[in-house]
Amino acid sequence: MTASTGARTVTLPSGERIAALGQGTWYLGEDPARRAAEIAALRTGLDLGLTVVDTAEMYGRGASEVLVGEAIAGRRDEVFLVDKVLPGHATAAGTVRACRESLARLGTDRIDLYLLHWRGSVPLADTLAGFSELLDAGAIRYWGVSNFDVDDMTELMDVPGGAGVSTDQVLYNLTRRGPEYDLAPWLHRHRVPLMAYSPVEQGRLLHEPTLAAIARRYGATPAQVALAWVLRTDGVMAIPCSGDPEHVRENAAALDVRLTTEDLAALDGAFPPARRPTPLEML
Repeated sequence: MTASTGARTVTLPSGERIAALGQGTWYLGEDPARRAAEIAALRTGLDLGLTVVDTAEMYGRGASEVLVGEAIAGRRDEVFLVDKVLPGHATAAGTVRACRESLARLGTDRIDLYLLHWRGSVPLADTLAGFSELLDAGAIRYWGVSNFDVDDMTELMDVPGGAGVSTDQVLYNLTRRGPEYDLAPWLHRHRVPLMAYSPVEQGRLLHEPTLAAIARRYGATPAQVALAWVLRTDGVMAIPCSGDPEHVRENAAALDVRLTTEDLAALDGAFPPARRPTPLEML
């Protein structure tokens, strides 16, 4: 299946609409021999409408941010840029400092969505104070969280300003269906998009027979079916990572795959949904 020219979006709490299918950068920027291909992959994604680009100060200790900055140079206004602060840096002052350092590596004056990468020991109120300062300075446009489960989100909402959260980025794919039981419904009720990282389980899903059989019926690939499954629900977006332009084209074409009720039932049989609360998983 060839690359899609269609567009699908999710709506942030602000009302702004962003691409439902974006690009992750975990592990990109760490191998100089792959640098040209990885930059080409990110730019190919932008050409195909995968304009949400996700990175983090943790990835390659900033190397992924530098790569992203090079890839989006001259095209910054096309990109909805997502970045993350490490929990160990997430004091009020530390969050501001970490963001400024990320901006320097990215070569830009703003991050569109800045996330707390996971819960740490710093009180959430302190991190939100840093986010507030960055918002006031125009250094970030929105803030959110990553790897927050229902209890974390509930606690966040009780912190002054916590209702301003714009997304929760979590591990979600056919083999990691725990969020469907309680977290995804909670996010839906509060109109907070779920951003799925590792939506094809870092490639480990691609040889599963049921997935392959469905893919053959559509002239698609297993990766495209796995992405279409993640994107089947409103308010859910995905950020698959690839440093290969052809794989990025393959990912984009997942937007054209529409799974039937029968397909979804077959996938439920192969990958049973959660029947009870399941602690949020992380990679």
